[in-house]
Amino acid sequence: MSGSGRPRTSSFAEPPGVSGAVAASTGSAAAVGSSTGKSGVPQASGSSSSGCSNLKLARDSGKVTTVVATPGQGPDRPQEVSYTDVKVIGNGSFGVVYQARLIDTQEMVAIKKVLQDKRFKNRELQIMRKLDHCNIVRLRYFFYSSGEKKDEVYLNLVLDFVPETVYRVARHFNKAKTIIPIIYVKVYMYQLFRSLAYIHSQGVCHRDIKPQNLLVDPDTAVLKLCDFGSAKQLVRGEPNVSYICSRYYRAPELIFGATDYTANIDIWSAGCVLAELLLGQPIFPGDSGVDQLVEIIKVKNSPLKIETETAAFSCTQVFKPRTPPEAIALCSRLLEYTPASRLSPLEACAHAFFDELRQPNTRLPSGRDLPMLFNFSTTELSIQPQLNSILIPPHARSHTVASVHGGKRFLFSPYSFASHPNLKRLQ
Repeated sequence: MSGSGRPRTSSFAEPPGVSGAVAASTGSAAAVGSSTGKSGVPQASGSSSSGCSNLKLARDSGKVTTVVATPGQGPDRPQEVSYTDVKVIGNGSFGVVYQARLIDTQEMVAIKKVLQDKRFKNRELQIMRKLDHCNIVRLRYFFYSSGEKKDEVYLNLVLDFVPETVYRVARHFNKAKTIIPIIYVKVYMYQLFRSLAYIHSQGVCHRDIKPQNLLVDPDTAVLKLCDFGSAKQLVRGEPNVSYICSRYYRAPELIFGATDYTANIDIWSAGCVLAELLLGQPIFPGDSGVDQLVEIIKVKNSPLKIETETAAFSCTQVFKPRTPPEAIALCSRLLEYTPASRLSPLEACAHAFFDELRQPNTRLPSGRDLPMLFNFSTTELSIQPQLNSILIPPHARSHTVASVHGGKRFLFSPYSFASHPNLKRLQ
């Protein structure tokens, strides 16, 4: 039970899926799936009637597979790509995810294989081809393959392989009857907000933010947002389905059936993830929309009181006494009933909860340096430039160019650091 005495679900329980939502993790804990033949492995097919004769060669009993694939970014210039060491690492309602090793570079990749409806373009592919950010799983290549049935075509997305998820990392600590160290909560959530700032600036709403879709490297603590199967380019005035997003992380407007929602539904979901990492269990569990609303109201009081002080986050009744007050304050700014009142992703990054990450001597518990947190691109720096003086700490401003990711320069530019006269410290 929580401090409020209300019963809770088991710690880090798998939330019930939302039927009809295209929701699945990619990477190591991928969950996408219908089975695909006897082996289920993307490999050469004897059929070319589906227009997939680009699957050129499979030799040594499928140990090495060579396909003609198109790069995920840049011009459509198909090239041969060979991979081996294929094994299934996840499956779900509409596809399978494999782990494989690229022959040329010896890098591990994840191959997400989904049934393609030839009548429509694949939305996930279209979105992933336009995204390029260090905290988003990268689409390296894509190719098509034939299925066992006539005219059955599969789309194969070759993605970065990242070995863990925030869900499994948190569950590891939970099984040890402890809470994930707060420094990891800060590092993971900060990178999540960076990824959200980027995709939202591109007009993309993820629509399935949850711990299972946050891939992490346990050694470096680098986080990458994955699974854009539910993502959509939101257009003002065009309706969207409300039955989207995994239940524990659904914003109130989705529960009420809104179809004109904004990307702020991702912010609510991120707030749920933060609260879950702090609590060790979902903050708003529920077996139905009504159940979940009851849980939300227990924590936040009735939405009818949102203009009054009584709607304040009931932090003392939910979080453990030693929870950092800045963490609770950030949760309260993310989990607002009114979508427009929620912090933007970059406002969340600038919050005092993350100040420790901006200190020059902060390290991971292992003693390793923090992952790259301030390698903002010019695109990111242009989203809310009044925040740049907070987002990039003084010690990170001495370098003109911090890194290159996917051919894109990430800049620390002097013009970015002018303080906005009306900027107030986010608390």
